[in-house]
Amino acid sequence: MTGYPTIASAVEALKEGAYDYLSKPLILDELRHLMARVTEKRFLKGEVQSLRARLGEELTVNELVGNAQPMQRVKEIISKVATTDSPVLIEGESGTGKELVAAAIHRLSGRAKGPFIPVNCSAIPEDLLESEFFGHVRGAFSGAVSDALGLFRGAHEGTIFLDEIAELSPGLQVKLLRVLQEMQVRPVGSTKAHPVDVRVIAATNRDLDRTIADGSFRQDLYYRLNVVRVSLPPLRTRREDIPALVNHFLRRYNRRFRRDVKGMTPDALAALSGYDFPGNVRELENVIERAFAMGAREQITLADLPVLGTASVPSATIASPSGNVPRLADVEKDLILRALAFYKDDKEAAASALGISRRTIYRRLKEYGML
Repeated sequence: MTGYPTIASAVEALKEGAYDYLSKPLILDELRHLMARVTEKRFLKGEVQSLRARLGEELTVNELVGNAQPMQRVKEIISKVATTDSPVLIEGESGTGKELVAAAIHRLSGRAKGPFIPVNCSAIPEDLLESEFFGHVRGAFSGAVSDALGLFRGAHEGTIFLDEIAELSPGLQVKLLRVLQEMQVRPVGSTKAHPVDVRVIAATNRDLDRTIADGSFRQDLYYRLNVVRVSLPPLRTRREDIPALVNHFLRRYNRRFRRDVKGMTPDALAALSGYDFPGNVRELENVIERAFAMGAREQITLADLPVLGTASVPSATIASPSGNVPRLADVEKDLILRALAFYKDDKEAAASALGISRRTIYRRLKEYGML
């Protein structure tokens, strides 16, 4: 309340967080109307927060499809850890839904209004990783024509999801550890550190215990990230969820393709249920989308599905012509080349199906003299 109402004082009051202000002498009717508006605004704000929380829970339930015991356990961990700010490490084969779990944790957390920034650590060129993560100042290197915040500052008051964390170089692991300890980032080329308020969720499809043992991953960083661990089951261990997942993807692609495919024939569903799905849920979704793309209408039949198991290793390759067990390197090469042939040289899809990173695919092809 002020006896000297001016535009400048009104602007200053609003900048300081005031909802409104009153002039002297005080008129009670104006005060009553103002208080009614303030009360209504607070009530509506509370309703919006409540509805957002409920919507987040419903989305999580709808998208994390499956009621098999392993998935029930995953959902329980998500509901417990979401209310904290603790780092989370998600483990699982490629295609099991690690980013989906990370997004669910974010949506159910107090950071839901903040940004959720997923980062594929293997997809960023090695020489740009530090700049992408922590930002840079103008002139820090050739091509840095302006300042850049970086992913961590971009995720301020939200969540950053570091997928394929095991692919980070040792040097960047050290810098990431320092950020997690101090919650500050220093852009490339700058001497000034900036505080960040970020929740970190990391994921990997590799055995981090093994990478620690061979020295490629820092044990202290592992302990910093592995406060809460979520282990996602591969699809082959929860086959009872395949019908529910099929229905989920049917609804999705019916909307996208504007069709009304009502289900699968029994033999088609039996074929899916008997397949091991090396690419997990992502591969199942790919199978359903392909059936729609190839013209499925009323029902998906066995004829609408690709030849399941083409990417797997036939039994004939288990032994060499001499009857001896082949070298592991030869079997690995055969698998990689078969996967690339099956996915028509799509290295990202082949890597996902094999449970390795795209960087590993390129490294192996270079070793084979094919790049």
